[in-house]
Amino acid sequence: MSTAPYLRLNPQDQVAIAYRDLEPGTPLENSTCQNLIPAGHKVALTAIASGESVRRYGQIIGIASRAIAPGQHVHVHNLAMGDHDRDYRFGDDYVPTQPDAAVTFSGIVRPDGRAGTRNYLGVLSSVNCSATVVRAIADTFTYRPELLAGFPNIDGVVGLTHGTGCAMSADGLGLRLLRRTIAGYARHANFAAVLLIGLGCESNQIRCLLEAENLEESDRLRTFTIQESGGTAKTIKRGIDLIKEMAVSADRITREPVSAKHLVLALQCGGSDGYSGVTANPALGMAVDRLVRAGGTAILSETPEIYGAEHLLVRRAATREVGEKLIERIRWWEEYTTRNDATMDNNPSPGNKAGGLTTILEKSLGAAAKGGSTGLMQVYEYADQVKTAGLVFMDTPGYDPVSATGQVAGGANLICFTTGRGSAFGAKPAPSIKLSSNTKTYLRQLEDIDINCGEILDGTVSLPDTGEKIFRKILAVASGEKTKSEEQGYGENEFVPWIIGATM
Repeated sequence: MSTAPYLRLNPQDQVAIAYRDLEPGTPLENSTCQNLIPAGHKVALTAIASGESVRRYGQIIGIASRAIAPGQHVHVHNLAMGDHDRDYRFGDDYVPTQPDAAVTFSGIVRPDGRAGTRNYLGVLSSVNCSATVVRAIADTFTYRPELLAGFPNIDGVVGLTHGTGCAMSADGLGLRLLRRTIAGYARHANFAAVLLIGLGCESNQIRCLLEAENLEESDRLRTFTIQESGGTAKTIKRGIDLIKEMAVSADRITREPVSAKHLVLALQCGGSDGYSGVTANPALGMAVDRLVRAGGTAILSETPEIYGAEHLLVRRAATREVGEKLIERIRWWEEYTTRNDATMDNNPSPGNKAGGLTTILEKSLGAAAKGGSTGLMQVYEYADQVKTAGLVFMDTPGYDPVSATGQVAGGANLICFTTGRGSAFGAKPAPSIKLSSNTKTYLRQLEDIDINCGEILDGTVSLPDTGEKIFRKILAVASGEKTKSEEQGYGENEFVPWIIGATM
């Protein structure tokens, strides 16, 4: 990194990012700081007229809401969203990926040929009304570990509950999304077997869910309801007995070398700061490029948080149809937010702003860097099964638990999650690798964060070397190494299906 206390990311940029707090009088290129510039925030390097576009990464991040002099702090008080044209040159930058030499990890091969990275037993609720019994069944094995002591190859019992499943339209989008999400978890490669438990009279009838999602009961999927089981206590006992029965066959697995083409990596960022788009996100993007060259898949998501950067993604689209799918989802979100008295620029969050991010355009440009540089091969709707290898996009909200739930339902068998402010997160049954954008956050939350990408900013490790480190960590975690979020017990409460439509 440069020895200067700030970084100009592109020659077109009128702003630079402070490496540390810059005191008034700190020398800049052709001026000095006029006021305190907090670490991670922007300082003007040139004069910017009111109404002029402001660039970072060589891209527009907003419009100056007042005249800005060189050396002044650039943030919410003088930078705002504004309309500007984005050039959708579909596929202009697409280059087919050249494969690397064979890369393997130690995976769990399922009967259908997919490979898991974990070996869990799952208990899912079809409706909030069955959440208590689901939680009781799973907690029995959590708080009585001796029940699984004879099954060393089982990673645990995961109970996943949610707050919906009834009082919704029987043929609406909300119910379709919920069914698609639950079905994605029921067939997930990281589950050896699953119980699906309902109340019995809910809108989300289990029989209809199975029919709609082409699922059938089997040794891997057992379903029942509280009403047919005769009440709460009997349902809990039935579930515990079935988990014990399922554990016998679930334990009969061994890890074996399998191709990295079986890896489906969900990309997430939360609690972002002004460094996220400089360190953690582009480093993760380099790891994603390595994974794609190895034949694997990476899922970029959070549609409201690529808003303003979508033109860069469609330029990498493998076909015009793929690019147009992404723009169609952007247009849907514009209409959806308007219909709900919101706007696409209601982001960044207060924490993001405290970390130096001013507009959703700026946040999106940094967030999109997680996707690396390879072609955009496909665009999926929420919780759709991902079947295309390479970099793909899934339409999800920006809220991390909801977004990751859709990605895991789509088949993601592990997650990389970048953070600048210090998010704490997990998403069972997929292990979550946490990456910090700066050393201060990493040291403050050592118990939560796996890799410090702040070393790039410190000048001690290069961006490519950090990308390679992340890639090697992905392979290690996929092979069974525990992440810090797993050690802390995260992953069950973060199951949050996207609730959309009227609750009646």
